[in-house]
Amino acid sequence: MGSSVLISILITFLVIVLVLYLVARLPIDGRAKQIVQLIIIIIGIISMLKYLAVF
Repeated sequence: MGSSVLISILITFLVIVLVLYLVARLPIDGRAKQIVQLIIIIIGIISMLKYLAVF
């Protein structure tokens, strides 16, 4: 595993955390917020798996 892959994973992780934080601050109701957060987490996991060359 190269350092560039590690950096890519780290950046992806930071972006996910940032987006989740911003979503948490949105004035939308709890159920919609949970759905949005779940979607973000799924997208994040998929993109991290891409960096690990699983796909």
